[in-house]
Amino acid sequence: MKYNAIYLDCFAGISGNMLLGALLDAGAPAEFLRAELAKLPVTDYEVNIKRVEKGGISACYLDVAVDEAAHSHRTLADIISIIDNSELKAAVKTTAKEIFTRLAAAEAKVHGVEPETVHFHEVGAVDSIVDIVGIAWALDYLGIEHIYASRLHVGNGFVECCHGLMPVPAPATAELLHGIPHYQGDIKKELVTPTGAAVLATLAKGFGLMPDQFVSSQIAYGAGTWDLDIPNVVRLYLGIMHVPPVTEQPGESDEATQCLVVETNIDDQSPELYGYVMDKLFAAGALDVWVTPIQMKKNRPAAKLSVLITEDCREKIAAIILNETTAIGMRFYPVTRTTASREFIIIGLPWGDVKVKISSYQGKICNVAPEYEDCRRIAEEAGVPLKVVQHVALKEAMSFC
Repeated sequence: MKYNAIYLDCFAGISGNMLLGALLDAGAPAEFLRAELAKLPVTDYEVNIKRVEKGGISACYLDVAVDEAAHSHRTLADIISIIDNSELKAAVKTTAKEIFTRLAAAEAKVHGVEPETVHFHEVGAVDSIVDIVGIAWALDYLGIEHIYASRLHVGNGFVECCHGLMPVPAPATAELLHGIPHYQGDIKKELVTPTGAAVLATLAKGFGLMPDQFVSSQIAYGAGTWDLDIPNVVRLYLGIMHVPPVTEQPGESDEATQCLVVETNIDDQSPELYGYVMDKLFAAGALDVWVTPIQMKKNRPAAKLSVLITEDCREKIAAIILNETTAIGMRFYPVTRTTASREFIIIGLPWGDVKVKISSYQGKICNVAPEYEDCRRIAEEAGVPLKVVQHVALKEAMSFC
């Protein structure tokens, strides 16, 4: 069966080897993984894969045993070179490099340096290169196009780093978690590692509840190292994400059309009336309505009411302006209007559906914009920052463009 999506239940956090173990449990063959990793110009490591039980759950555990004598710190350029000089598939290389670049940016922010100068220390070791490249390969092998995840359980307490004790989440992890819903809980362990956070920050399209459009067909488990009060596993749902674009209305032509602009200057009307008047103008067929602050005679503050219309609604618009405002006259002048063609699609997010307007000009997409009211409604209902909803909606919509 062809799958295209995964949903990760991160109730015990996520790390690189946990996710890779879950992808192997989901069907990525271990022997193929080893063959792909052998294409990297990296040696002195061994990949150990076995089934373990964590809190009563059978899971796939992957461990990378590294020759400590061969261990060295690496810069981003070093890691990019390792990936580029391999015989891996181009798509796998691209994904792996994107994840490491995201990780480098977070480390650079923490240490106040440029990403190119970051020495990766723990996360730049061979085991993390294997984890990230392995994840990129397994996602490509399984045909995964959409990745969603629950809120992340990051853990609590402190973690030992090369700079000493650091609070959980570790500084680089905390940087990567911007815009991602997470919580600490009571377990005093580092449950989300920088590698795990970097993968999700780079590739995940949404966080929270399982999307309504996602239908799972299989569950897999990847094990972590710890023995905790809860099963130290990440639960991976493998299935299909049904997110075909749904056109709500036919696109408008991007040909030039003849219109009229109606204008009137008003200096003796309460500002409270403008909202009401604008609503009535739109209901009568106005294409656009706007109000511009101006100065009139005797330096009197005023407003210029402008309405863009077609000729067929000229009389209705004139009647509204004369009856609903204090204006006693108006002027009309012709204009040529060119617009991008527009269509609306419905995008499924973890918190609900969002309408997205896609605009095209001369056959090419020129703008993609999630509808503000839909994003605002979801933000208020789900308790998610509005900017996060807008970002996730835009990222998801771009996959269809």
